[in-house]
Amino acid sequence: MDNFDSEIRARAIEVLDVCRARGWLAATAESCTGGLIAGALTEIAGSSDVVDRGFVTYSNQAKMEMLGVAEATLALHGAVSEPTAREMAEGARTRSRAAVSVAVTGVAGPGGGSAEKPVGLVHFAAATAEKTIAEHRVFEGDRGSVRHQTVLYALEMLRGLAKV
Repeated sequence: MDNFDSEIRARAIEVLDVCRARGWLAATAESCTGGLIAGALTEIAGSSDVVDRGFVTYSNQAKMEMLGVAEATLALHGAVSEPTAREMAEGARTRSRAAVSVAVTGVAGPGGGSAEKPVGLVHFAAATAEKTIAEHRVFEGDRGSVRHQTVLYALEMLRGLAKV
């Protein structure tokens, strides 16, 4: 049984291939996707030579304890913010054996949105020892659609940063 559609599977295979080519391990730090990015990667047979670990940090406390996100960052910017996504990605990389990591934090809905942080807003970050990149997107659709689009985009960011 496949738990992910062909588009996600193809993107996950690309990430694994790129990381293998560099001899890199990867880690994920997930909030709004609840482990789906790590799940997409580990759905592929043989992924254990690339995937080091995944952090599911749904609560602020988990973000602080597991990834080292600063309490001040959360207080000043909130969980759904670029600074938090950056600290999540950097924490996942430094608290694992990974050379590259990706992090997502957002509002998947259907509730929880605001004028400043609408449903569908997701902040992404990917990190290596040399750099951290961050972006955000606002996805349309229901909770499942937002999460699906988030997984695809996160895999693309991970592939792009790891690419030789």
